[in-house]
Amino acid sequence: MKRLAIYCGSATPADPLYIDNARMVGRTLAQRGIGVVYGGGRLGLMGAIADSALAAGGEVIGVIPQALVDAEVAHRGLTELHVVPGMHQRKQAFTDLADGFVTLPGGTGTMDELWEALSWAQLGYHADPVGLLNLAGYYDELVAFWAKMGQVGFLRPQHRDLLIVADTLDTLLDRMAAHRPTQPIVRMSASDL
Repeated sequence: MKRLAIYCGSATPADPLYIDNARMVGRTLAQRGIGVVYGGGRLGLMGAIADSALAAGGEVIGVIPQALVDAEVAHRGLTELHVVPGMHQRKQAFTDLADGFVTLPGGTGTMDELWEALSWAQLGYHADPVGLLNLAGYYDELVAFWAKMGQVGFLRPQHRDLLIVADTLDTLLDRMAAHRPTQPIVRMSASDL
């Protein structure tokens, strides 16, 4: 994995644990020689990951919609900053630029990105690993919901392992490196989007 798309919140939670962990993620990826592709913001967990990866000598590529640039939330000190028309193009760029996806704590935008990465894997738009870093149990209920979708039958048996979950970054990266693509529902290409 040369680059990972990192999905996370642009907010700064009251508990410093989340910012500290975001900094650790950015620093660790840079130390491992893994580039960061992320939402291009300077605030919250996004900014913490970017700043710590850059400080450790890592590559950081931001992908941000023009409206967020206009709102002055873009990080101007990145290795590269791609400005795109909207959110759909942003998520497509994440898929084009990265070799996998890691989700940290975040809100609705983070969930949108995670679910799209998973649904695109199911459909065969990509075969990259989709990881969920369950810091401090933040995603316990989501992991339980993922299992329930499989139990009820809304998630095919061959897709139950698409979501790779771990409580520590090192474990998550090891599991993602061992990822083997599953049989998609259909084989599609980016031109089918």
